[in-house]
Amino acid sequence: MAPGNARRVVVTGIGLITPLGNDLASNWDALIAGRSGISAITRFDASALPVRIAGEVRGFDPATYVEKKEIKKMDAFSQFALAAAQMAVDDAGWARAALSGEQTGVILGVGMGGIQTVEDSIKAFDHEGFKKVSPFFIPRLIANMAPAHIAMRFEATGINYAVTSACASGGHAIGEAARLVHLGSQEVMLAGGAEAGVTPMCVAGFAAMRALSTRNEEPGRASRPFDRQRDGFVIAEGAAVLVLESLESARKRGARIYGEVIGYGANADAYHITSPSPQGAGAARCMRRTLADGAIDPLEVGYINAHGTSTPYNDVNETQAIKNVFGEHAARLAVSSTKSMTGHALGAAGAIEAAYTLLALHHQTIPPTINYEVADPECDLDYVPNVARTASFDVALSNSFGFGGTNACLAFRRCAT
Repeated sequence: MAPGNARRVVVTGIGLITPLGNDLASNWDALIAGRSGISAITRFDASALPVRIAGEVRGFDPATYVEKKEIKKMDAFSQFALAAAQMAVDDAGWARAALSGEQTGVILGVGMGGIQTVEDSIKAFDHEGFKKVSPFFIPRLIANMAPAHIAMRFEATGINYAVTSACASGGHAIGEAARLVHLGSQEVMLAGGAEAGVTPMCVAGFAAMRALSTRNEEPGRASRPFDRQRDGFVIAEGAAVLVLESLESARKRGARIYGEVIGYGANADAYHITSPSPQGAGAARCMRRTLADGAIDPLEVGYINAHGTSTPYNDVNETQAIKNVFGEHAARLAVSSTKSMTGHALGAAGAIEAAYTLLALHHQTIPPTINYEVADPECDLDYVPNVARTASFDVALSNSFGFGGTNACLAFRRCAT
């Protein structure tokens, strides 16, 4: 997205539903306070599972955003998405009617889709047969229903689809949406990610892979990216939606601008179904593609919101990738993982973290990596340990890497109105 004849793309609205809060302000307050949103699972009885902690969305009332008769037609991931989209549009100052028509599109990243719907429906079918299969079973579970419901809310008849690329889904959705605005294919894009994967089978599945932290007695300390005592990620849920439009449009409207999308990279490790490629080779290539896409000098980058899952392999490989890309400058970079506070929201993670990266740019404050207590000699960068930091920086990256070796990286620049 290097400067040229194509349009510059900016973010003018952010909507957030996460374990840290159900609006933008509460999320930012929790981030800079270094407050964890991880606790014991309350959604279901997890006593028989080896993992009994998660980053749940708490206090969310879908009726605030969805007509009651429509709630039964939507899995929680779609409810989260629609709420985040409405917040983002309101935050951007767009009137609902102004987004109707083909000039507005929606792309959402969704990893697991309506897994709670699947689990509940299989139980009902096994116990009582066909008569208990809801006619809304399919519309509730399929991933593209999240962007579909958003499009219906705003009568947005432009491009509309879901990206499913594991934990990189949200990053890919935002990157692809930004390209459409950049090239003039869409005037406005609502883009982000949504996930509601805190379910019995989802937790059991990740636990069976030994991917999750088992620090059940101290959930707030369980997610500890880059710390030597890390033992796995903490599953989470939520949604984030951004409003993207051209810089010209934003200035014409007098809109507040969180930042400009200046680079996007996407690629594959082509190595393993779950493990990252050695030394973070694929992640390094992805970051280099992003820098090249935005004609960004590596020395311009002041902050990286890391994928930082709190798993032994990911954190080491991402650290090595950053060092390979930035060389000596890596030691001067601030690198933090907000998953230390939210947990890992799977397909929504990249969108949530892109939103946090934009807020960090806007406020010139870097969120910390909490629970960083014991240094790992293989993770030797500045991870902004435990306390938020004010800083002066103009360019930031947001990394998202997923199972199957799928990678996404976004670059944002501070943009004065």
